[in-house]
Amino acid sequence: MTPASRSALRGTAARRAGARRAPLLFAAGLCLLAGLDAALGLLGLPAPVTADRLPQVHGVLMVLGFTGTLVALERAVALGRPWAHLAPGCLGAGGLLLLSPVDLVVPRLLLVAGCAALVALYVRFWHRQPSAALIAQAAGAVSALGAALLWLGGTDVPRMLPWLVAFLVLTIAGERLELARVAVLAPSTEQTFLWCVGAVTAGVVATLLWPATGTVLLGAALLALVAWLVVHDVARRLLRSTGLPRFTAACLLAGYAWLGLAGALWLLTGPVTEGTRYDAVVHAVFLGFVMSMIMAHAPVILPAVLRRPLPYHPALAVAAWLLQLSLALRVVVGDLRDVRGAWQFGGVLNIVAVLLFVVSAATGSVIATRRASATASAAASADASASASASASASAPSDHRTRR
Repeated sequence: MTPASRSALRGTAARRAGARRAPLLFAAGLCLLAGLDAALGLLGLPAPVTADRLPQVHGVLMVLGFTGTLVALERAVALGRPWAHLAPGCLGAGGLLLLSPVDLVVPRLLLVAGCAALVALYVRFWHRQPSAALIAQAAGAVSALGAALLWLGGTDVPRMLPWLVAFLVLTIAGERLELARVAVLAPSTEQTFLWCVGAVTAGVVATLLWPATGTVLLGAALLALVAWLVVHDVARRLLRSTGLPRFTAACLLAGYAWLGLAGALWLLTGPVTEGTRYDAVVHAVFLGFVMSMIMAHAPVILPAVLRRPLPYHPALAVAAWLLQLSLALRVVVGDLRDVRGAWQFGGVLNIVAVLLFVVSAATGSVIATRRASATASAAASADASASASASASASAPSDHRTRR
């Protein structure tokens, strides 16, 4: 078998593996679209689809249904075991059932099962290679399980918000530590990181027992974690580069700024469960921090999961800039200065930015996949022609001797 043929076979196998994972990504995408639809209703605007319980499940749908499925799918691919796909499967199914008329107990149980399977994934990773980064990610998964159990028990979303925040913040922080370790961090630096993780975890638990004290502790812990990330993340050094590295760095640093704002609001104002301060905290974390991180990592993680290329394109940067500017309009002007028009208009632009990023990424991936397939086909054809010519040349002398 020629090198081109082996490469083509490997490419075909990779695409088939990606195709098997596509339904899980599709489920996460549906959760995202439903969450954006619900967001329009919460902004007091007409939405394409209206359902009585969509606003009620909006937060859990976006955090566990959409983002949770993405996180679990990436971890399942990294582990490489068939059973690992139970985590994204249960989370995706639970998210989709939130959109159906089935009793809420069923999707809540599925979300609990998905989070428990995610914790089991990290236990397996720990047996492979323990690390400080893995401790942070596992703490995030335990926070997700705690949030799912609290919701199953009837706790409302504002009270379990710190658990949802810790899930994604600690997961992402652990992943960033893995990359920061490329620069060979000192043991004391990792120890400081673990202290920040422990403080966030303690603050989350304390918000249930002593809401005022716990929220202040959680806000301070988030600010400490942000400071650690800004100092030690490679993003600061990549900001002077071009193309994808600069885009990634800009998204990361913007995300850290939004997480710092959320931590400061919790530190200075204490627990908030409604109103403009609550909206500011929620969207500073889940749109400003989490969505910026998704945009930053998408060109690297999605090709690894789906085995499809996703090259960087300026359209991705346009969507990211639109997200940052619209979020500033919504949070800084709309929420913190209580300007309803800015809050609504900024919220609509938030939705446009997310959709623009999804469409740009999907379009870029399809175009790149077709180009790669055409290149591979041309190479295979050229290789086959060369092999045929070589065979014909090799057989010609033998025929000549036969005729003599």
